[in-house]
Amino acid sequence: MHVSHLALHNFRSYTLADVELGPGVTAFVGRNGQGKTNLIEAIDYLSRLSSHRVSSDAPLIKAGAPQAIVRAAVVKDGRTAVLEVELNPGKSNKGRINKSTLPRVRDLVGLVRTVVFSPEDLTLVKGDPGDRRRFLDDLLVLRTPRLSGILSDHDRILKQRATLLKTAGNARRGSSSAEGALSTLDVWDSHLARVGAELLAERIALVTELTPYVGAAYAAVARGASRDDAGLDYKASFGLPDVDAVAPDRTVLEHALLDELVRRRPDELDRGVCLVGPHRDDLVLSLGLHATGEAGEGGSRLPVKGYASHGESWSFALALRLASYDLLRSDGDDPILILDDVFAELDTERRAQLAALVADAEQVLVTAAVPADVPEVLAGVRYTVAGGEVTREAGAPRS
Repeated sequence: MHVSHLALHNFRSYTLADVELGPGVTAFVGRNGQGKTNLIEAIDYLSRLSSHRVSSDAPLIKAGAPQAIVRAAVVKDGRTAVLEVELNPGKSNKGRINKSTLPRVRDLVGLVRTVVFSPEDLTLVKGDPGDRRRFLDDLLVLRTPRLSGILSDHDRILKQRATLLKTAGNARRGSSSAEGALSTLDVWDSHLARVGAELLAERIALVTELTPYVGAAYAAVARGASRDDAGLDYKASFGLPDVDAVAPDRTVLEHALLDELVRRRPDELDRGVCLVGPHRDDLVLSLGLHATGEAGEGGSRLPVKGYASHGESWSFALALRLASYDLLRSDGDDPILILDDVFAELDTERRAQLAALVADAEQVLVTAAVPADVPEVLAGVRYTVAGGEVTREAGAPRS
């Protein structure tokens, strides 16, 4: 699978953009602020209907424009389909395939699959749990697009339940406006337990499947590391029952989650927030003690956050992205690899290792501030991006 053509209308800094692409490596080179990342962000947006840079759609639409359009010709198994998303501020977005409007824009999700490496990846290791939850959920949706509906339902239930908790909390303190809030809360507890159990089961199974890929990827990017050095553990907001890590029993998880919601309800009413559920979980990243330079018993691990060096943290962040790529690839299609200004963040050794590991991908899109930031092994088609213009370098081979 690869993108053969990208067209933008009022997306980010571009009033219009039209770029020919193809298999292999394409690099976009230009100083910061010239719009090179906007190009690859558009392709990533088509993949997940969200940006790796911002949390909402509003910044993606050119200032003053009524809407933005991202259109890409995607080639898979020799056949081409034109995918399009129309971003409408304040209204519902629209999705199209070959000019035919889809019933739901989220039906576009997963038709193009991307894995993005960016300087922000370090937050996967050093940032808040929300960054790691988003990493898991993005990967889940790319593999199983229907889960985007589960995530939307989960967010909707959380918002409704949080409103009820505040209303019911006021009722306990003497407000007369929320007499029925507690009984209504029982209904939403059941909804959260059902949808939350589905999301929990999918995340637990994903972590189990992803772990060996992370171990192999860490060994590939960290000098002297072994496949057993890097570990992943799913940390729920409550004590999980004993379930199969490969195929967790959703019914068991639902009952356990509902019981915990009942147990924690007094605390939730006092604070007016949801304290139990997948939105409170974390992905714990760990390294073997010898890998972090700490002394200890053989086979023991320490959290990457707080113990790993800067270089080890970068190696783990790269391993998470490489593992995602390898897992998606194992499903049958090469994802599009996007390396967004990441080489400038890496030392010489890690830069060379990463470049060698991704060079054989079906399609690799690279952004860099200067030509020297693009490793030689990733030589291919090159565009210069400056002043809103995207210009193919003279003599660059055509796709």
